[in-house]
Amino acid sequence: MNTSLTRVPLSHKIAFGIGMLGNQMFPAALGIFMVVLIQNLGFNPLLYGVIAFVPRLVDAITDPLMGFISDNTKSRWGKRRQYVFIGAILTGLSFIAMWQLYSDNGIVFNFWYFLSLSLAFYLGITIFSIPFVAMGYEMSDDFHERTRIMAISQFIGQFAWVVAPWIWVIIYDPAIFVDPETGTRQLSIIVGVICTIFAITPAIFIRSKSTLNDDHLIPVNRNNIGKSFKNIFVIFKDAYRNVPFRKLCIATFLVFNSFQTIAAFSFFIIVYYLFNGDAGAAGVWPTLHGSIGAICTSFIVIPILSLIAQRIGKKNTFLLSQGVSVVGYILFWFLFIPGKPYMFLFALPFFSFGIGGLFTLMMSMTADVCDLEELENGLPRKEGSFGAIYWWMVKLGTAIAGLFSGIILYYVGFISGAETQTESALDGLRFFYSAIPIAGTLGAIYVMKDYDIDETRAQEIKDQLAQRNE
Repeated sequence: MNTSLTRVPLSHKIAFGIGMLGNQMFPAALGIFMVVLIQNLGFNPLLYGVIAFVPRLVDAITDPLMGFISDNTKSRWGKRRQYVFIGAILTGLSFIAMWQLYSDNGIVFNFWYFLSLSLAFYLGITIFSIPFVAMGYEMSDDFHERTRIMAISQFIGQFAWVVAPWIWVIIYDPAIFVDPETGTRQLSIIVGVICTIFAITPAIFIRSKSTLNDDHLIPVNRNNIGKSFKNIFVIFKDAYRNVPFRKLCIATFLVFNSFQTIAAFSFFIIVYYLFNGDAGAAGVWPTLHGSIGAICTSFIVIPILSLIAQRIGKKNTFLLSQGVSVVGYILFWFLFIPGKPYMFLFALPFFSFGIGGLFTLMMSMTADVCDLEELENGLPRKEGSFGAIYWWMVKLGTAIAGLFSGIILYYVGFISGAETQTESALDGLRFFYSAIPIAGTLGAIYVMKDYDIDETRAQEIKDQLAQRNE
């Protein structure tokens, strides 16, 4: 049975939260910078889709392998800390390198340069994030303490989405940078260094028990890693048999994939629909969309959902939060009004319940599922493997979202770099901006309606594990 503390010191929760800030700041900044590829470097939407999709195919292999390695590492530092430290540094260095792009090198060179370094970036993310997430699952074995840990980590992590949208303002301000290309190159260095410091924080401050004498672990050697590589489909099949975990993965895929598909559209809708293509007139409105949404998530959504979950349970809180987000997506159709950009702000508190409720609750529920997995299949525990599969689903959702984003932009007739867009293209973007996340969210609600690990069931699992280990 897990030997973690039921109650976790606040300092450890904050350290984990700072790591989550790094974990979220990297993709948040990446998503902002990616706009420059289309808007300024001349990448067409299909190249954009390929760049978003290909690295996630590699993740399908590297994530489960990293989960196996992390779950079975024998070390005086424990299973996770050393990988969090090394992965954070690799991620930061490759992030800086991948954005050193020059339009004079041509689209073909820049495409292959960026794609190659993005593979190194996502490898670093895998080495860092899989052990990092598993570290969070292991911090407590208490049903509600797990929710509090994830609530604090998501509260801190959401500041990535408060800060990142302001990158748009900075890189497009001629008083700061000569052009967005230069801004992207220089700002990526600052972002890469700061995010690396955030990411290594949990490796420094959260202590782990030595696993040198843990006989339940499978030796991490070339032969066993090779077997793990060959058994990737077996690992996925075993995880798929765990019905509650399967529901978590599918629901996360539906919510997050649909959200990520339309995330980049907010910039184009605000600039081209609300301000007729005048990025200067749009000013900080694209930034406010993301920043205020994240503030709502941190200061309204996460505290409210954390309290509600302790009263009506995690599943019911998830269903409630996603239902509220549907209202927000409906409101966006009516509140994107040319001449009145402030109106869409009224939809943001409702919209923020979607992603805010997703990871706060799903990460806590995944920790509960790991207890069930130990009860049914014994040791070693599989936080790393389950975390790898769960976050691979998130990455796969992001990859497919990036591909779909490019396809949708192409389908509606969006022209990259154009001063204005056709009315049909903008109406198409607005339609998909509401319709896709509504469909995904309703699908997730349907999947989770029969999820059956509540507080009573979680305590039964914990008691059974304790009796068996005695």
